[in-house]
Amino acid sequence: MKSFLLGAACLGLSISGASAQSLNAEQAQSIIAGCSAFELDNGRSHAIAVYDPGASPIAVLRMNGNSAGAMLFSMEKAKAVAMWGFATSGMEEGAKNTPGFQFAPGVVTVPGGVPVYSSDGRTFLGAAAASGDAPANDVACVEAGIKSAGFAYVRNRE
Repeated sequence: MKSFLLGAACLGLSISGASAQSLNAEQAQSIIAGCSAFELDNGRSHAIAVYDPGASPIAVLRMNGNSAGAMLFSMEKAKAVAMWGFATSGMEEGAKNTPGFQFAPGVVTVPGGVPVYSSDGRTFLGAAAASGDAPANDVACVEAGIKSAGFAYVRNRE
């Protein structure tokens, strides 16, 4: 065990699984709570997923009335954003402008997956996604959740 811990420390790996550059479970749940509250206010329901920058799930919620397929689709959208670092709406545009991009590993070309940045927009912390309605409503849900949790969904490039 000592050699594992020493090896992990030498490689700079996080032993706890938490990172200062990633959302934690409470933050992910806050994003989901904001998204689901937005949906309830609008009389809609979604499946929602939040992933870390390493493309692993942190929290998921399938609101009443959503299929298992909608849940899996939200998870694929969040995973794609975590893997590529940009919104699935950008992947849709990329597929139009770059032949073959839609076949690249992890690409999802339907809007609804959104990056999550620190409140100043400078640090990529993970991804959030929703599925279960029109893509524009999926995006609105996720953006509302991210904003209500105190994070940004637009990168600050300054």
